[in-house]
Amino acid sequence: MAAPVEVIVTSDSGSQLWNITVFDLHSGSSLLSYRGGNSSTRTLTALRGHFVLSAQLGKNFINVWEIQRKDQLQQKIVCPGVVTCLTSSPDGVFLAAGVAEAVYLWEVSTGKLLSVLSRHYQDVTCLKFTDDSSHFVSGGKDNLALVWSLCSVIQLDSNHAPEPRHVLSRHSLPITDLHCGLMGTQARVATASLDQTVKVWELSSGELLLSILFDVEIMSVTFDPCEYFLFCGGSDGNIFQVSLCSQSLGRDKSFQSDNDGNQVFKGHRNLVTCLSVSMDGTLLVSGSHDETVRLWDIQSKQSIRCLAHKGPVTNAFIMAAPANMFLPDSRPTVPLPRFSRHLHDGDTGQSGDVCVRLAPYTQEEEESYLQKADRLNSLMNAVTDKSIFGDGENTKVRIAELEEEVQTLKKINKDLFDFSSQLLTKPT
Repeated sequence: MAAPVEVIVTSDSGSQLWNITVFDLHSGSSLLSYRGGNSSTRTLTALRGHFVLSAQLGKNFINVWEIQRKDQLQQKIVCPGVVTCLTSSPDGVFLAAGVAEAVYLWEVSTGKLLSVLSRHYQDVTCLKFTDDSSHFVSGGKDNLALVWSLCSVIQLDSNHAPEPRHVLSRHSLPITDLHCGLMGTQARVATASLDQTVKVWELSSGELLLSILFDVEIMSVTFDPCEYFLFCGGSDGNIFQVSLCSQSLGRDKSFQSDNDGNQVFKGHRNLVTCLSVSMDGTLLVSGSHDETVRLWDIQSKQSIRCLAHKGPVTNAFIMAAPANMFLPDSRPTVPLPRFSRHLHDGDTGQSGDVCVRLAPYTQEEEESYLQKADRLNSLMNAVTDKSIFGDGENTKVRIAELEEEVQTLKKINKDLFDFSSQLLTKPT
């Protein structure tokens, strides 16, 4: 059987035999199971296609598996406190975790803790990166969603506390979930809250684009890839589909089922904690506290598969299957380093210096970017001095050659002009 293109990755809080399960998206068959511990809500992530990470339920560490070695925990990353949410950047360079009211940001290649962001006033509940890894958004129990620019977060001056690019503060109760759309800095962000609303924001400006009021608390939210629809998981087990292309769509509206694309998926018996849409926008995966994961056909609104679990589902999402997920002999090119628990742990330079390497697989010590720039500038000057400002004799010979070439080109140009003039003035 050929390896699947997309898979469903799930976890629940009650399983004793395994922690994480991978299912085939179309057949529903179980493909892999990762053993050891239990994953807490919104902490399951795949890193670089080589590792699977999830925070241990109620503990202060993160479990790490090599993606093809399902039966063996590779390591545990000890954190300063209980991890409430976890995510990795799509390019695999950074790992972000919510610990109480702070966001911790690590560089994956070195394990260095680059920044601790303490702008939330209560626990952080969800974290998401944009698809270009340039920004990430954090949501918390303080009713706030903060948009962070990655380049501003990684500061060389440790005395300067980074500030969020935008503070999204229109919710009146804790934020339960958020989702970043595609298009990088031009993306739209959806936030769900216990205040029974879902709000859609423009990432670049922080402007509120749409606010939808429901009859129940909303626990999860996602877009389809084309952003035709917004899917919202309710505390009553219903999933609400909101059309974003409706002609009657205003800035503030209440959800009502109609024929314009606003529909309800019915099947779960408890709150819906996870939502994810397939790459082609035809299938929806939902996880619930009723201990099931359901696969829905979006066009017909029918549940086409129900995957039973042993406890409330904590994570469920669709992802592209990494090439080495089903190759038992493959290994990560570079193992994960030890992750620091404090800022500047193990730094050999001056306090406050952070060397960020964009290549995630580089482990050995490198010269800094300023040193590289100085070295390249010296090389360029040396080449320039030799080729252009060489000895006087070579320069005179080169000038003579160029002057001769200019005279030749002038003669060719004059001949072409004379020939064209003769053709144009020749009597017919």
